[in-house]
Amino acid sequence: MKSWNYLKRPAGLSLLATSVMSVFTACNGENKSPKKPNIIMFLVDDMGWQDTSVPFWKEKTPLNQKYTTPGMERLASEGMMFTQAYASSVSSPSRVSLMTGMNPARHRVTNWTLERNASVDGHSDILDYPAWNVNGVQPVDTVPRSTYATLLPQILKDNGYFTIHCGKAHYGAMTTPSADPLNCGFDINIAGHAAGGPGSYLGTENFGNKEKGGHTLPWGVPGLEQYHGDTIFLTEALTREALKALDKARLTEKPFYLNMAHYAVHIPLYADDRYYKKYIDKGLPESEARYASMVEGMDKSLGDLMEYLDRNGMEENTIILFMSDNGGFGLRPRAGELHTHNKPLNSGKGSAYEGGIREPMIVKWPGKVQPGTKCNDYLLIEDFFPTILEMAQVKKYSTVQTVDGRSFVPMLLQNGTTAYNRDLFWHFPNNWGPTGPGIGTTSTIRSGDWKLIYYYEDRHFELFNISEDIGELHDLAGQQPGKVKELAGKLGKYLRSVDAQRPALKGTGELVAWPDEAI
Repeated sequence: MKSWNYLKRPAGLSLLATSVMSVFTACNGENKSPKKPNIIMFLVDDMGWQDTSVPFWKEKTPLNQKYTTPGMERLASEGMMFTQAYASSVSSPSRVSLMTGMNPARHRVTNWTLERNASVDGHSDILDYPAWNVNGVQPVDTVPRSTYATLLPQILKDNGYFTIHCGKAHYGAMTTPSADPLNCGFDINIAGHAAGGPGSYLGTENFGNKEKGGHTLPWGVPGLEQYHGDTIFLTEALTREALKALDKARLTEKPFYLNMAHYAVHIPLYADDRYYKKYIDKGLPESEARYASMVEGMDKSLGDLMEYLDRNGMEENTIILFMSDNGGFGLRPRAGELHTHNKPLNSGKGSAYEGGIREPMIVKWPGKVQPGTKCNDYLLIEDFFPTILEMAQVKKYSTVQTVDGRSFVPMLLQNGTTAYNRDLFWHFPNNWGPTGPGIGTTSTIRSGDWKLIYYYEDRHFELFNISEDIGELHDLAGQQPGKVKELAGKLGKYLRSVDAQRPALKGTGELVAWPDEAI
């Protein structure tokens, strides 16, 4: 695996091919624009940085040896790995950022959504949480407590793409327009609705629906009634339906955008019987064997999609972007010590530590991305919005929202970076519910190698040098007061600039101090 240093690739056309193309263009009397690429956004739910046989760190770890992911291995060999790709620590904020290009501090969908007008924040004896956008992102401006935005699939659809959603949506609360992906710019919706997890992964359990052929709110998966009562696993059912949708896309002769958003590997943990026994035989605890089987089933889906492209002569004109929406789950029912399931990263889902926000990411772009390469620059999930539009050759578009994301196409082409002189920001003025390392009401900044976390409940800071301490085991806040002050100033300035929300102190109702006011 090669890391890169802004090297440009040589032109790929042979002299003969160039001549033939020139003659063709002359005969037609015009310059034809290149054919737009197909795009697959392969988004995994709750997949940790280490939940794969592909090592995203400087060395292979025991966790990498635990999992079997040949599809990811193939994708990495044919594309570029990103070792410092980030998302939010929980699902909905990441998904809204991908759909809008906005940072959660700006779009205010800062926790996960479900019921209309209802907050999922846990209880605190110290803080009252702000009135965040519990109804998610919306394509209309008529839903209170939501963010109105021009959505990525709608822009692609308006520019000639056939758009497909498959799997978990989780864009807006139940009964709001965006609970149905068809209202978000998708031509086809397969099994996407308001909930962020499935009631069951088993066809024999109707994927969490009480009655065969029915839909049980909130957790029953809709739209897969033909598989009710079958022995099929949810991941496989979604993959089969995605392939059918791609057959329909081919008939349109339009480029397609497939948002392949698996429910896996979100809890509840179910054994995918195609792989479960293998992990039991390897000596994994029962719940870890279930989890590993779900990871491998997800990976098979990736492999099946790549094989479909190969069979149909579409591989050379299809981009695949692989990403997870937040860090790996580190609580029960996972076996072993809590918060250790993403080592060497600290903690997991819901945490401001790296285990909650650093994700496995790979991009394959035939003819553009040099195979088998690695990029060590950092980026955020909101960057996918402008990147995908640039890949799709959509140059003229307008949005009702301010787009915070920056295209990482320069990193893919090895001719520049968006990480230089850029700070990353996370904002979680909420209460996820569970407790653990880095889990709390926080705002965070990553500036170069330095990372500062501000905890609203007691107004304290933690400071880490990520390049030297990837596990965030050594808090340097007491030793580096100047750096704390510098980063707190940047963080406070940014939060004000996007009109970020803050929690208030119970009893007084006074808003908690901004980070730079708490020094």
